[in-house]
Amino acid sequence: MTTHDSTPVPGSAAASASASSADDRRAVTGKRRIAFAVYVADAGQLPGLQALLRSLALTNPALCEDVVVLHPGLPDASFDAAHRLHPRLIPRTATGLHDYDTVIALTPALVVLGGIDDLLRLRTGVAAVPRTGPDGVPAPRIGIADDGLLVIQRQDLAHPLPPAAAQDIPESVLVPLDSRYDFRALRLGDDLAVPEGVVVLNFAGTPTSWTGPAHEARARFDLDDEAFRASYLALPGAKHPDLLLHLALPFPAGSRPPIDLVRQLAEIHRGRGHHDVAVDLLGEAVAGRPDLPRCHETLGVCLMALSRYEEAETHLLLATASPDFAPRAYGQLARLAWLLGRTEDARGYALAGLDSDPTDANCRAWYARTSEMVAADATSPVAPSGEQVAHVALFADGDENAGDRVLPEAVRSCFTADTGPDRWHQQHVHLLVDEAGLERLNARQAVIVGGGGLFLPDTAPNGNSGWQWNIPDDVLARITAPLAVFAVGYNVFDGQRYRRERFAASLRALVERSAFFGLRNHGSVARVRELLPTSLREKVRYQPCPTTVARHLDARLAEPAVREDTVLINCAYDRAGLRFGHDYGHFLAEMAAAIRAISGAAEVRYAAHMPADERFVDDLRREHGLTLPVEPLYLLSNDAIRDLYRRTRLVIGMRGHAGMIPFGCGTPVISLVSHPKLAYFLADIDRPDWGVSVHERALGARLAERALAVLADHPAAVADVHDRQRTLWSVTRGNLALLRELTGLPDPFGEPGAGPVVPAPRSAAGEGRVAPSLRTAPPTL
Repeated sequence: MTTHDSTPVPGSAAASASASSADDRRAVTGKRRIAFAVYVADAGQLPGLQALLRSLALTNPALCEDVVVLHPGLPDASFDAAHRLHPRLIPRTATGLHDYDTVIALTPALVVLGGIDDLLRLRTGVAAVPRTGPDGVPAPRIGIADDGLLVIQRQDLAHPLPPAAAQDIPESVLVPLDSRYDFRALRLGDDLAVPEGVVVLNFAGTPTSWTGPAHEARARFDLDDEAFRASYLALPGAKHPDLLLHLALPFPAGSRPPIDLVRQLAEIHRGRGHHDVAVDLLGEAVAGRPDLPRCHETLGVCLMALSRYEEAETHLLLATASPDFAPRAYGQLARLAWLLGRTEDARGYALAGLDSDPTDANCRAWYARTSEMVAADATSPVAPSGEQVAHVALFADGDENAGDRVLPEAVRSCFTADTGPDRWHQQHVHLLVDEAGLERLNARQAVIVGGGGLFLPDTAPNGNSGWQWNIPDDVLARITAPLAVFAVGYNVFDGQRYRRERFAASLRALVERSAFFGLRNHGSVARVRELLPTSLREKVRYQPCPTTVARHLDARLAEPAVREDTVLINCAYDRAGLRFGHDYGHFLAEMAAAIRAISGAAEVRYAAHMPADERFVDDLRREHGLTLPVEPLYLLSNDAIRDLYRRTRLVIGMRGHAGMIPFGCGTPVISLVSHPKLAYFLADIDRPDWGVSVHERALGARLAERALAVLADHPAAVADVHDRQRTLWSVTRGNLALLRELTGLPDPFGEPGAGPVVPAPRSAAGEGRVAPSLRTAPPTL
């Protein structure tokens, strides 16, 4: 919220927007942009606009899309009152709405009485309630009038359409709506009650003297600002973060806001990476209040995200006083201790959490991880540090993302045949690099950072770097071992908000210090260069993800595959709101249609990279009656994951590595694009037609057509994959040669054109490699 002079209030939605904005990559992901549009002809309609905005917020509290107010040139100050009611109000004198895909056109004569989610899910034509003439016969063009509701899909119109031009809509695209979405108050007179189920009530043409039930329905929304804010905040259930911040802040002078509201606002700021704002809000609220365990837990997590670890531990310990929050707090304490290298303390915290609740999955996972670490430290021989290379990466374990387990091994395979602990010092990217950690890194032959989408602000956030590597700038500056950033990705989601200042400063220091800086797609290269000074931009190079060239790293994968008559599908659900927007129901229905079509040519199975991915199978069965067998990749070894992807005929994947790993094994892929990185990869291999947006209106038909074409001429599809892969391998070989030149490290592959690595025997789990003498070229760095 803003003050009357439009100055952003610290901690408010407006202030947050001034410090960070949503990352907009709709052109890459195909995500639908939705807006409400209201035409205001003169200042006399402004009270109607304000009543409409209040009604929309109070009946749809979890909804917040742009509201474009078209007007003939009213002064900016005319909209001050409306700005106080909605955080995404956009007055505009232009008549076109070409920058939105779906427009819900409203008028100041309307008020919203119920949920309008069904209107947001419409995907075809121009929808409106049919009008009838005096004799009850539908008027021409189903009687659409300029003073009613329209739902316009820009894709179905030849030209951008202002909401006040209903007469220009071709009859062929008109879609009738039920009358409850634009119910005329004139039909009720001044005495009939508003029928139950009416969603939008239209007062066009009604006498101002009316005082009956219809007037009372509208009068509910004639509120002053204070009453409106109080009404919104008192609503039960979920609220949209933008609306909640806008209407809750600033707190009224002299009042003490409810502690639950303060915590909700802090959680919103936490979710957007504004941990400092969350700490400011909660710190004042919990001062002298040890009896607020839930708030102390949130405060502790936010302090940890700012790398204020000692303070974080204090507040998390306070949260353990409550039996209801103790398991969660102990789980966070275990993670905090682990970040600081205090493995025994982390294990103790996890055990305390299990004592509080033996069923707590997070504490159980931390207890298992730290117990394994303690055992490994006690039994594993330590190789001389000078013979090792340090690898800084996200190392997944347990039921975590299968792609994140395959990736580190693939990176190491670019450098040595031995990818195990004898040759490599493993440094988890989230662990704080303190003085002891710096000493360990500098003792190694080189430091390789990568791969994976480590340039992401909300996975294990820290205040030291603003991205996933938890290293302060002054420590980074004192790394003396050759440093290479290898196949890292810029993984910000379309529509994600984050603050760039700390990240940009850390990024600059990292690029300056690195001997080699390679990102895994050209999209990431472009995005990172935008954040760097001109003098550093050329240091940023393209280095494909090593998983995409696996056939050139492992001789077994280079052999012809024996394939089963199957197609594997994978979907992702982390940050589902950013991935799907309002289109999840549409996506599920279209996928069901595609699966039915593809099933006639091959068995369709589901590849889950992590347990959360299995939501697709559950939803598909419940909503569409389809059951898919599940392959739980998160339980498999790396070898088994590659083998599964290699034995299938086609992979349709939403996760980045559900496309890159099978591609690297020589298997054709189709990407379900819900994140820019999938489109970036397809652009790099010059095959954008291998992807289809999850928002695509004809998703089912396009996906089935593409999949059936691959299955019908499978040898040609495989040959195309091999051809595309050769280009990536050429780039990788060139970069490895450059690494040798810049760092003095020997070329791991010998002369250009050398064949793939002859794989060494693996452990039973299929993880690290041993016996480097079996390699075709000396495995030295």
